[in-house]
Amino acid sequence: MTDTNPLAESLRLLWDGLPEREKGPRRSLTLAQIVTAAVELADDAGVDALSMRALAQKLGVGTMSLYRYVPSKTELLNLMLDSVVGPTPSREQARHQGWRTFLTTTAHEARRMYLAHPWTLQANWSRPVLGPNSLADLELFMSGVRDLPLSDREKMNLTTSLDSYIHGAVRQELLYTNSAALTGISDEEFWRHQGATLARAMESGQYPTTASVAEDAFDADWEENFTFGLELLLDGTATLIGRQGSH
Repeated sequence: MTDTNPLAESLRLLWDGLPEREKGPRRSLTLAQIVTAAVELADDAGVDALSMRALAQKLGVGTMSLYRYVPSKTELLNLMLDSVVGPTPSREQARHQGWRTFLTTTAHEARRMYLAHPWTLQANWSRPVLGPNSLADLELFMSGVRDLPLSDREKMNLTTSLDSYIHGAVRQELLYTNSAALTGISDEEFWRHQGATLARAMESGQYPTTASVAEDAFDADWEENFTFGLELLLDGTATLIGRQGSH
């Protein structure tokens, strides 16, 4: 291991890759192989289970030799985050179909990314280390909303608000999905245990509005719930655009 600045080293690896070796044996791994294996480990067991030792074992190399590629887990995570984002063909196509289609496609693809890589929800995206994929992703977003009658600051607020909604919605979905495994209580058992108590509460007359809700009020699946909230956000965006365009 070498004493390096993690931010500077992350940027160097993201933009320049591994430096050419002037002497010594040829490298047996590529940076892409290392990052792909790290993402697979994090997908399977979570980011807390990801260590340089576990990654070295997966790759079939010595732990110390892995440090010659990536100085620490900090740089590795920055490389991993950049690897799972970026433009996609469907978003590129949606960019030419109007802002609402573009933002809808962007949101649903981001949801799928978070669900496929839950460890990304643990990352601090508020100060991202911008690599080629991250910057290309931002470029695509800004080009997709380029013609909106909004200031650049408002467009950046829009992307932040959209991702905050996606992030929160997916986090709630994953918490619910994983709750049975974490608690050892199935969803059916959880509500069955509360059934008698809830029935008495509803019959008490203290909660008349809640007691009168339709039987299917809680039947929406997570995708329906996500789409509903997304439409509310986009409707608000449309209102802002209309207001700005009328000035």
